[in-house]
Amino acid sequence: MTGNSSPVLLLHGFWFGSWCWSEVAGHVAGTGRAVLAVDMAGHGLRARWPACLSRRPFDPAALPVEPSPVADVGVEQAGDLLVSQIRRLGGGCPVTVVAHSMGGPALTWAAQRAPELVAHAVYLAAFMPASGVPANDYSVLPENAGTLVAPSLQGDPNVIGALRLDLASADPDYRRMLRRAFFDDIGEAEAEAAIGLMTPDSSTALGTTGIGLTRDAWGSVPRTYVTCARDRALCPPCQHRFIAEADAAYPENPTGVVALDSSHSPFLSMPSRVAEIIADLP
Repeated sequence: MTGNSSPVLLLHGFWFGSWCWSEVAGHVAGTGRAVLAVDMAGHGLRARWPACLSRRPFDPAALPVEPSPVADVGVEQAGDLLVSQIRRLGGGCPVTVVAHSMGGPALTWAAQRAPELVAHAVYLAAFMPASGVPANDYSVLPENAGTLVAPSLQGDPNVIGALRLDLASADPDYRRMLRRAFFDDIGEAEAEAAIGLMTPDSSTALGTTGIGLTRDAWGSVPRTYVTCARDRALCPPCQHRFIAEADAAYPENPTGVVALDSSHSPFLSMPSRVAEIIADLP
């Protein structure tokens, strides 16, 4: 085994769950390293679905207006849960944490609050906001123009309190857009299976709070950013902006960068390569 031998904790992003890491976790475990994939607050086994999806007959008019049952889940809750998950895996010793997409702010919160518990922070096509800047602010920047997430959303996130996807839609054009947004480099059957495991709501509150960062906490934690060149959910220029902002703020602790020619979900399209990146961390 090469590189860092600390335990590895894998955190998913919006709409996903710990299930998305199963292939990567298998590869990492094969190196003899402890590894755990966890559910973020409001997701996976902690998810709560809009009531309209279980009512019969289904009323499609309710989907874009019903308030989300996870609207109260903020980055503080997600970050504090992550700290407890890190502590449990490492037993108080440092852990390498890999966060995908909107799992990034939760990792940032954890590394700021408990930097001694994070051996290495890895952002996989993830939001890595600058100090005090809410993650949601980056979604509407010119660098993220062309994202397919925004046109996939149902209803007004500011009204329902969540970014909501219509995962049960039978519209072939809409389903094609979901596949392009998240799974553009895997087969249609596998992409459809993944969509079937996603949850419809992710709280807007997870991205509305700016996290104050300090040089001796988050700024001191070794970090790596894994860019995804074919990403249509979090566009590559936005990913590079995160790196540039972090390096400008903490030049003494530059971001390691690894480039993947993948779409937004390389844990499904190239799990062995993602595992290799983790194994090779300094």
